[in-house]
Amino acid sequence: MSGLHLSTGPATLLVLAKEPVPGRAKTRLTPPYTPQEAAALAEAALTDTLHTVLLAPARRRILVLDGAPGPWLPPGFDIVLQEPGGLDERIAAAFSHCDRGPALLVGMDTPQMTADLLAGVGRDRHDAWFGPAVDGGFWALGLAAPSGAATLVSGVPMSADNTGEVQRRRLVEAGLNVCDLPMLRDVDTAADAAAVATCCPSGSRFVATLNSLAEAGR
Repeated sequence: MSGLHLSTGPATLLVLAKEPVPGRAKTRLTPPYTPQEAAALAEAALTDTLHTVLLAPARRRILVLDGAPGPWLPPGFDIVLQEPGGLDERIAAAFSHCDRGPALLVGMDTPQMTADLLAGVGRDRHDAWFGPAVDGGFWALGLAAPSGAATLVSGVPMSADNTGEVQRRRLVEAGLNVCDLPMLRDVDTAADAAAVATCCPSGSRFVATLNSLAEAGR
């Protein structure tokens, strides 16, 4: 795979997400938040993410969803269901929905993400794009040739302190020219939520929801 340089931009933008249902979404926010409050924060983070993706240039926008779409979903996205299996398998399968490259996949855990962070993907001469996360994982993964995702992602240990390190090394060992995106913090815990809220753009639904919970005594 060395020296692919297939970037023709703009990229297909994929959002890997879970339906924000109480008891299933953002469970590590509980406690201090109730399952309903955690789901409200998850919905706000997902909504911010989707609207940010709408602002970024894209060949196509796809929501790869575990669950069913709700009123939080804006127009402009194709919806596909997540495949069963581990997170590595679901990420690899998400790229299979791209008819042609390049493609960039993000999650729903970084409402501070801006369209500017996504705008250059697919428009430069890289084979892969990698966005590391503070917790050792990653918030973005892009491939100039998404058909190779299964080889590049399958088997990477997920939700571990070294997930991002292993994933990026997999890209480099495949001979890919990797563009590193800025490091972002995922929202997993209440401490994460408070820290991320200080970095969100103006008008963030996530910040508004977090503030409303604080005003209610949370």
